[in-house]
Amino acid sequence: MKKDIILAGVGGQGILSIAAIIGYAAVETGLFLKQAEVHGMSQRGGEVQSHLRLSSSPIASDLIPEGKANLIISIEPMEALRYLPMLAPDGWLITNTEPFINIPNYPEIDKLMDEINNLPYHIALNADKIAKELNATKSVNMVVLGAASPFLDINYEKMENAIRTIFKRKGNEIVDINIAAMKAGRNYTESVIKK
Repeated sequence: MKKDIILAGVGGQGILSIAAIIGYAAVETGLFLKQAEVHGMSQRGGEVQSHLRLSSSPIASDLIPEGKANLIISIEPMEALRYLPMLAPDGWLITNTEPFINIPNYPEIDKLMDEINNLPYHIALNADKIAKELNATKSVNMVVLGAASPFLDINYEKMENAIRTIFKRKGNEIVDINIAAMKAGRNYTESVIKK
């Protein structure tokens, strides 16, 4: 098993939490893990990206070569497109459709979505709307993680356990909200793939 994953978004959207949950579940599964430095997190609203590599064999480098990522998991559509050159021809792009407009010349959302929708393998969901319906507006990242979970080749229960472990100090309510958000994202992807 080998998965090369690009995590993308802007500062404050919870990219580090996604990386921590995937990483914890991967290690609990017995996989090797390497993660590259996350950029831009010191400035809220700045670009954030991370390389996350999982494998059943030892991993030499923490950087993913161009055109080799199996997954791009993005909390923001423009940031998803920024990393398209990293995606393998058979790779999947999973992204939130709700923009985080942090620059004056932000591209037209319709044009961004046209590019995303033209990709052969993509899941595009309004994670903000799903999170709001769950009264979990701070868990948009967990909705996106849930949408990506069917492609991770990691036991889903181990991902839920990772949320319990990582968020337990914040209390059971936060744990339950984040698990519900991740499950809602997973349900979305499963319903789209069955079509």
